[in-house]
Amino acid sequence: MTVDITDPRAAEVIPAAHGLRPRRRIGIGARLTEALRQPVLVLAWLVVLTAAGWALFPWLFTSVSPYEGNPALSFSPPSSEHIFGTDRLGRDLFARSVYGAGTTLTATLLAVLIAFGAGTLVGLIAGYLGGAVDTVIMRVIDVLLSIPSLLLAMVIVSVLGYSTHNIAIAVGISAIASFARVMRSEVIVIVNRDYVRAAYGLGVGRLGVVLRHILPNSLSSVVALAALEIGTSILAVASLGFLGYGAPPPEPEWGLLVAEGRDYLAVYPWISILPGIALALVVIATHRISTSFRKEHRR
Repeated sequence: MTVDITDPRAAEVIPAAHGLRPRRRIGIGARLTEALRQPVLVLAWLVVLTAAGWALFPWLFTSVSPYEGNPALSFSPPSSEHIFGTDRLGRDLFARSVYGAGTTLTATLLAVLIAFGAGTLVGLIAGYLGGAVDTVIMRVIDVLLSIPSLLLAMVIVSVLGYSTHNIAIAVGISAIASFARVMRSEVIVIVNRDYVRAAYGLGVGRLGVVLRHILPNSLSSVVALAALEIGTSILAVASLGFLGYGAPPPEPEWGLLVAEGRDYLAVYPWISILPGIALALVVIATHRISTSFRKEHRR
């Protein structure tokens, strides 16, 4: 059997030619049926989609301004009119939670994109070049991994300045090391595969081999890590916002909403607890979905 190694499908053809069982592909209908059999996973998707709707179309979920308040309604408990109650300025907490989703989730996605892009590139370079380059890069990665990610993010945002965008950059930079290590491990395995060596033998250049064979076949584990990192980044962004490193008041942001009610927990607990529950549900849901992705990747 003759196989053109430059064909992007070679990664599937060659294992079959050596008697290896190719990975079974599952159709969309089968995936949907399997997902519906897991009510917890369905619930997780509903939570994430609701949060995404809050971030993209907040006006569809509430017509109340997140900035304007009525002092006469200060510290109103949850009711049919104010689902999450009101804060000390009489602002509707549900409206602030809905609009705060856009701030928090946008920063989260930016952080994950930074970590995914930079970590993938660094890991690809280290794993492909090897030798002294790999040694130097991995020693730097080891140093970054030895520093608690939240502490590293706090240092970075202190240098860049306090804002939600700078929080996203700081959280993204603090997560680069994890992505780089995973990508490097995948690349080291892929570069030693027979079809990669055959590609060199057929005269394919280094860049072509990297882009057509090494990179596509190394990304699956990194993508699974990115799904898991979303929940972690939400917590990191909210934590920094809670500590006052993010958007200044009166901007709605989930971490800031929880922080604003900490002085009233004994008397008006809903100010912190209800936005905190919304935050926790989104984080738990994203972790549950990422777990399903990792299980699918291992099949």
